[in-house]
Amino acid sequence: MLLRLATTVDLPAMLSLLAQVVPLMQAAGNRQWSADYPNEAVLRTDMEAGHLWVAELDGRLAGFAALTHNHQDAEYAQADWDFAEPALVTHRLAVAPAAQGHGVAAALLTQAETLARQQGLCVLRVDTNSENAATQGLFPKLGYRFAGEITLAFRPGLRFFCYEKWLN
Repeated sequence: MLLRLATTVDLPAMLSLLAQVVPLMQAAGNRQWSADYPNEAVLRTDMEAGHLWVAELDGRLAGFAALTHNHQDAEYAQADWDFAEPALVTHRLAVAPAAQGHGVAAALLTQAETLARQQGLCVLRVDTNSENAATQGLFPKLGYRFAGEITLAFRPGLRFFCYEKWLN
């Protein structure tokens, strides 16, 4: 598996991946994402900031994630963690349906650990919709602890579970 920063050449494949993933999420009762979010503008912003990473399997885009340095809205202070502690935060983690079960999400989260260490950070954070059973199973397997539930003003009606991992 190859992990690298995303480029504008990756945008069509990322948008195609979203077009596959979002209906599956919604069919499973997970309304975290929609046809409106995440979108091309959000991905471009992540890319321009140097935060958007892609995973390739056999030369094809298999997943992506935005790995940001401490970009969290004020509502994240609701979680059971030290909000003032600098952290590397994973957002918009997506894996192509055909690549699920091949360790793509775990590889992207391992990349988050690598970046955190390079940046001198000791904490990783991630959140997921309360209806996303797959990620709720994955995060604890990778050493993340459940850090509480929050709501976000820009995603009304949804509940999000927060997870945190301290690096040694």
